[in-house]
Amino acid sequence: MLGPRGVTLARQLRPLRLWPRRPWGDGSIMASMQKRLQKELLALQNDPPPGMTLNEKSVQNSITQWIVDMEGAPGTLYEGEKFQLLFKFSSRYPFDSPQVMFTGENIPVHPHVYSNGHICLSILTEDWSPALSVQSVCLSIISMLSSCKEKRRPPDNSFYVRTCNKNPKKTKWWYHDDTC
Repeated sequence: MLGPRGVTLARQLRPLRLWPRRPWGDGSIMASMQKRLQKELLALQNDPPPGMTLNEKSVQNSITQWIVDMEGAPGTLYEGEKFQLLFKFSSRYPFDSPQVMFTGENIPVHPHVYSNGHICLSILTEDWSPALSVQSVCLSIISMLSSCKEKRRPPDNSFYVRTCNKNPKKTKWWYHDDTC
């Protein structure tokens, strides 16, 4: 039986969707993100980069925010120092990079680390690839700290900290050197 404009009556009577539609459609992107995070969480627990350990308490309430405890590598300016990295993942992870910053009481003094914990590292923004992982980000940060020759803050630290967004991913970084 046909109703108005040639649409079958059965189609006209289909149930209404009462819950709001999510921006990610049927949830496949969200499911993909959760599956990927679970896989990376296991990898970080079972085979962490040297000097890194997952803070187990940080993932008890949410899989989208992790704290990774870090110890400065032996033989470097940061040997024996303890730091914490905060990872925040959006629903678009791994297609969007995680928000990563140092947090806690001890922020490393480094030419690419601001006193508010923001890290100037290209793989955290424009050089991000879904092929990268939490482990590869951790290794890059260990490498960045380990190659440092002099403990000092970035030259624009005071201005940046006063004027920046709380989310370091909203900063338009200018990557001008590879040395410390």
